[in-house]
Order: sequence, then structure tokens, then C-alpha cells
Amino acid sequence: MPISILMPALSPTMEEGTLSRWLVKEGDTVASGDVIAEIETDKATMEVEAVEEGKVGKILVGEGTTNVAVNVPIAVLLEEGEDASALSGFEAASPAPATAAAAPEPSPTVAPEPAPVPTPAAAPAPTPKSNGQAGRIFASPLARRLAAQNDIELAALTGSGPHGRIVKRDIEAAIEQGVPAPAAAPASAAEATPAAGVPAVAPAVSDESILALYEPGTYEVVPHDNMRKIIASRLTEAKQTIPHFYLSIDCELDALLAARRRLNAMSPDDGPKTFKISVNDLVIKAMAMALQKVPAANATWTNEGILRHKTSDIGVAVAIEGGLFTPVIRHAEVKSLSEISNEMRDLAERARNRRLAPHEYQGGTTSISNLGMFGIKKFDAVINPPHASILAVGAGEKRPVISGDEIKVATMMSVTLSCDHRVIDGALGAELLDAFKGFIEEPVTMLV
Repeated sequence: MPISILMPALSPTMEEGTLSRWLVKEGDTVASGDVIAEIETDKATMEVEAVEEGKVGKILVGEGTTNVAVNVPIAVLLEEGEDASALSGFEAASPAPATAAAAPEPSPTVAPEPAPVPTPAAAPAPTPKSNGQAGRIFASPLARRLAAQNDIELAALTGSGPHGRIVKRDIEAAIEQGVPAPAAAPASAAEATPAAGVPAVAPAVSDESILALYEPGTYEVVPHDNMRKIIASRLTEAKQTIPHFYLSIDCELDALLAARRRLNAMSPDDGPKTFKISVNDLVIKAMAMALQKVPAANATWTNEGILRHKTSDIGVAVAIEGGLFTPVIRHAEVKSLSEISNEMRDLAERARNRRLAPHEYQGGTTSISNLGMFGIKKFDAVINPPHASILAVGAGEKRPVISGDEIKVATMMSVTLSCDHRVIDGALGAELLDAFKGFIEEPVTMLV
């Protein structure tokens, strides 16, 4: 009997992906473990291995097909002794509904003056229905969260996932099509009518309204890719659900820079033990040690309770074209500076080529975002869920500072810690920053 090759779930949260490239063709013989295709997720391009042996009888999903749902058949293998007649009934899969409609072509007759915001026509209310049994609605956790954020009634949707399950693309399609939120009657006439002098809440501005404000031909529409959609979703969730507060401190770098020069001078000229330690590597180590010194800050918020982590797993933001990755240096508190340096260099290179596996950029206990190389002196970073903190690192620069009763010139670096107030209170965040400053200014303490 022919064997279906299904679209794999390459991470716990993956619901769909892009089949970017086939590495086999119809008629090829494959063995278990052979790499047969490349799948692009929101973060990376990953290889798919065959789990059975046989001959590729039919490719159901072509190269470049986007929004292919998890567990959808993408190809069929023929077992030994089977021929093409066994493929009867296996049809090429239809592409999943697009997650975002193409932007409308602006009309050439639009007047140059800003057009008034059009009032959208009221859409007929959908008939509520259930995609489950006994009134239960089956939906993925991500779909439920997106529905709640956009006031969409799940009962009004038909799921396109396995067994009618509502998934992310169904919510995005509902948002694009303007499925109305369930109406709620005002408690009183006073609540229904805004008070004098108090403006009513403005409705969300549609894409059409925004396009009408700009002269045709003065812009181009760049469609969102999966990475940009995920970044937008996660950071919107972070700012809506995490109560941020910020703490800043200045660190003197002269001792650290001197130690870095001495350490790099000890590196072998070539070979596997060669290293080149950066300031960022020392920042990673200092943050890892600080979390061990202040373990209450090495934590994650959940509805059931606070997770207190035993190891310091440090995520480090790496900018790539169109977005960023946050690869994780795990057990950074017990790794040497040379180990952190070489591991970070490898992770950053593979991140820029989108070759990281999900376990290499998921999880972690905190993050570091360093914009010092761009000359940024100080900034506030947005916490990356499920972390409870993120350290924003600015550029090191020479500044006049007061030492005792004298003014001297020192190399200073400003850092800002963004904290989740549900987990880290002000005093605890200050204690963590003080510990970090201590390791930065006395780098030898990171080695004991």
C-alpha cells in the first residue's frame, strides 16, 4: 500500500510552512533517513528526512507552495512491487487559503487631497456553528489567543485544520474578511452615548483607508513574510500582556577591555581551540553569572506559578535580513568565555543563513539585545515571551566620570533592563543589574 509523506511539524507551535525545495523527483528510490525536501518555517529552512523506504510515486505539493498545513500529504511513496496503478485516488493537494490578501491596486483616479476614511459596509452576521462535538470548539492555542486579541467569535468560524480544527490561518482569514465581533448590548443609555467632550473610540483603520492617503505611484507594497508576521504577533502580545518597567545603569569597561585583550592574546593562531572573545561574549557571561547570584530573577511567569530556572540560558538577538533570531547559549554560567565565543559565532552564522533548528532559538531564561556596534548609546527593548527580562546594551564610549574627588576619563557602557513586573519587582531588578555591573567591572570574578 502506498505510503503518504506528511508535512512535518518542525516545532511544537508550527501549524503550516512553505515547501521550499524538493531534493528528490518522481521515480527516485529513497531509504529511511535520506533528505528528501526542505521546509521553510517562520524562522528557518530545515531538511526533511524520509521515515520509510520506497520509490517516490507522486509529488503532491510543488516547490514554493506556501501555507502548507501540518500533517497534509505532500508526496506518496510506492513500496516494493507497487506500480503507478497504486496511486489511484492520490491527488495533488490544493494550497491552503492565503493568510493575507494582496493589497488592493490603488485607483489612478484618486484625488491628490487626503480622502475621508470610508465607512465599511456592515457584513451580515455569520450563523454561529460548532466544529466540535457536544458544543465543544476545537482550536489551537495560538488560534484561541489571536481570536481573543481580535474579538473574533470562534463559534462563527469553520476550521481548515485536521478534523475541522480552527488554526491560525482561519483567524487571519477572518480578520482579513472582516468577520464582526459578537455584539454586546450597552448596560445603559448613558454608557451607549459618549459623554460630552469625550471622543468616541476610533475604529481600526483599514488598509484601503491608509492607501487612500498616499498618491499612487509613490510607494510599493512589500507583502509580509512569515517571520515578520510572527515578530509582529509576538511583540504585540508582549506589549499587551507583559507589564514592562525599565531600569538603567552605567558600567565602566576599562578593566573588562584590558582583560579581553590579554585573553585574546592567549588564543592559538589556528586550530579548533582558536578563539576571539568579544565584548558581547563577556556581557553574555556576566548576565549568566548575575542570574546565578540573583536566582529569583531567573524566572518565567505562568498562570500556574513562577518557574524558577536552575541554569542561565541566554538568548542573544541576531539581526538578519527581514527580522531577527534569538539563538540561545545554554548553561552559559558554566561555559568558558572561549566556549561562549565560538558557540555564539557558529549560532550567529547559521542564524543569518536561516539554518538554526527550533531547539536552538526556542526557550531560554532571558535575552540580550546589543546595538552598541551601531553607535546606539541607550535604548529600551521589548521582552521576548516567555522571558521575564531582556537586557538592552548600548555602545561603550569614553566619558568624563567622577572618581573620588577627581574627574577622570573612563570607557562607559549604558545598559537597560526591561522587566516583567509580574515576576521581577523593582528591588529585584535593581539587585540583578547591580550583580551584572559587578561582574562587568571586575571581570576576573567571572572566572572563579
